[in-house]
Amino acid sequence: MTEMAILYDTSLCTNCKGCQVACKVWNNLPSPTGLNENKFSGSLQNPPDLNGNTRLIQTFKERDAVRGQKPVDWIFNRRSCQHCTESPCATVCPAGCITRDEETGFVHTDDSKCIGCHYCEGVCPFDVPRYRTEGVRDYVNKCTGCPDRVAQGMDPACVSTCQPNALRFGPRDEMIELAHERLEILKARGYGDAEIYGENEMGGLHVISVLKYGREATGLPANPSAPATVGMTQIMKPITGVVTGLTVVGLGMMFALGTGYKRDKLVYNTATEDTVSVITGDVVQHGDPQDTKSVKEHIFENRPLGLVGLDEDGNIKFGKESKEEGGSNE
Repeated sequence: MTEMAILYDTSLCTNCKGCQVACKVWNNLPSPTGLNENKFSGSLQNPPDLNGNTRLIQTFKERDAVRGQKPVDWIFNRRSCQHCTESPCATVCPAGCITRDEETGFVHTDDSKCIGCHYCEGVCPFDVPRYRTEGVRDYVNKCTGCPDRVAQGMDPACVSTCQPNALRFGPRDEMIELAHERLEILKARGYGDAEIYGENEMGGLHVISVLKYGREATGLPANPSAPATVGMTQIMKPITGVVTGLTVVGLGMMFALGTGYKRDKLVYNTATEDTVSVITGDVVQHGDPQDTKSVKEHIFENRPLGLVGLDEDGNIKFGKESKEEGGSNE
């Protein structure tokens, strides 16, 4: 499969929020408004920002018109994951939860692998990743580009519901070509600040935006970049892996030694001053006085079934134990 991309044309968008609803429906995400978390705030932008239950929102800004043909400018934008080629979230993820599909270019998540570290939140230049909480567990929740739909030849859910064709989906090079065509039209209409966003930013985004009023008015970062700490992560990951591996091996060896020691019953031979294994009969250590008990006495303490005690000459005596205290049956 070739590299894919979503094309978003703000000049065609009506801010109907159909894409926002489609995203929730397809991904089975609850609505915060149903929980009274986001009441009407006087703006068409609702909820006011991304959250653990909302992967996509349509932003809305209103300003005095700069061209004089109408009293106000309505500035729309699509706020969601931009699916960077140089994706810092995937770079810093220690659990392999966030990965970039090298074929399509989209950045996916695997909820089952998320450890709730929140590292991705701190490195995203677009402030996109949010976390859902279920019980005692936090896990990242962001746009994945609907890989299940794309694998079946379908468009992402948001694109499929867009009536004015402000959203399109296809090979990235074709979407960039369409974006340039739309930009020429906007420039010809007098929108001097219009520009394309995503063609080169962060190594190339997989959401290509045609911004009618430019990136500054839209609120997108002028020159998005990853924090310097992301580079350190690349260095530290293999080191951390080696240290963790050695730690696990060390703990395993300690457990094995501890288990072995508990299994190995040792006795002391007063005649030779040797420490002897009852199980194997091997001398474990020479000339290390530990106590005054004889080997036979230690064997009797750890006697197996059938060993009764010692006879008058100090020899090991076998037989059945007597029910009477101190007695025995031969």
